[in-house]
Amino acid sequence: MKKQLLFLCILAAGILSAHAQISLPPDADNQKCRVSQWIGPVEITITYNSPDVHAPDGTDRTGHIWGELVPYGFTDPGFGTSRSAPWRAGANENTTIFFSHDVKVQGKDMKAGTYGLYIAVEKQGPWMLVFSKNSSAWGNYFYNASDDALRVQADPSDAHYSEWLTYGFEDRLATSATAYLQWENKKLPFKIEVPNVNEIQLSIIEDELTNAPGFDYKNWKEAALFCLNNKLSLEKALYFADAAMNMPNIGVANFATMSTKAKVLEAMGKTDESEKLMQQAINHSTATIQDIHQYGRQLLNEGKKEKALEIFKLNNKMHPEDKFTTYIGLARGYTAVGDKKNAIKNWEIAIKNIPENQKSYLSYYQGELHKLKG
Repeated sequence: MKKQLLFLCILAAGILSAHAQISLPPDADNQKCRVSQWIGPVEITITYNSPDVHAPDGTDRTGHIWGELVPYGFTDPGFGTSRSAPWRAGANENTTIFFSHDVKVQGKDMKAGTYGLYIAVEKQGPWMLVFSKNSSAWGNYFYNASDDALRVQADPSDAHYSEWLTYGFEDRLATSATAYLQWENKKLPFKIEVPNVNEIQLSIIEDELTNAPGFDYKNWKEAALFCLNNKLSLEKALYFADAAMNMPNIGVANFATMSTKAKVLEAMGKTDESEKLMQQAINHSTATIQDIHQYGRQLLNEGKKEKALEIFKLNNKMHPEDKFTTYIGLARGYTAVGDKKNAIKNWEIAIKNIPENQKSYLSYYQGELHKLKG
């Protein structure tokens, strides 16, 4: 019995050792690399093995990369099952690209997922990027065109010398970024777009509000402002704003939540409701001097000069202890309606009582006063 157990243990150890592998350096010192870029909440990650222009034995391969080390078009790799394969877009294992959400690549739709990335290099004209649903293959030896998820063309350009094959991102905007491959003296950019980035962000916000963040009224307020500022669903914005104010055991009616809901109502064309709620907000105990002042500034920016002046007057009346911010407001309000005399008077009071933390702006305030006097 003991001999049988010993034999089984030796057999198991042999099986394990046959499948186990130790960690060795990458083949030909082609270091593994990974680069990621987010477009809003959307992640794009490229994982690759990076060869260099100089061979492992030190041979300088400058001028022998494109069309030689990297063959043009589709070729027989001489191993595996493929007889017509594009370049593996790197070294060793598959180069892969991951999209956390649906995107557009070079203007064409691409579903979320991880793809093997290949490139058909050409001597003249555009190169072809091939995105394969088989992301776990080793190089291009088993490439099969039936696995292609997308093929797009991109124009290479001459570039400054790069010893190592490198992927990166540039031209990063709110809804797009340009990924690129750069090696030796060539660069291949390809544009990735997320045209519905705000809708994706809103979906994430909605999911979060059903979890721990949903127990804080401030997050509901921010969700409403996100919709409002990005011109998304005003109905959802109103729902979020109302929840921030009135949700049982969570909602809080204060200046921040009331003014947010008022902004949403204004955007929906419900002006009377908006103004009524905003009056409640500015008269609420949580409304600060700065809150009311910024509301007046907002009205000025909207061209509502007389209404803005009323708010600045109210702020001054409600806070007689303040000798700076409320007078700045009055000065701006009177300037807007063309009352230079009162504008000058209030600028002078404000400048006379300027607090320490505003003295860096003194020359600006004096300039405003000088323009009126001039």
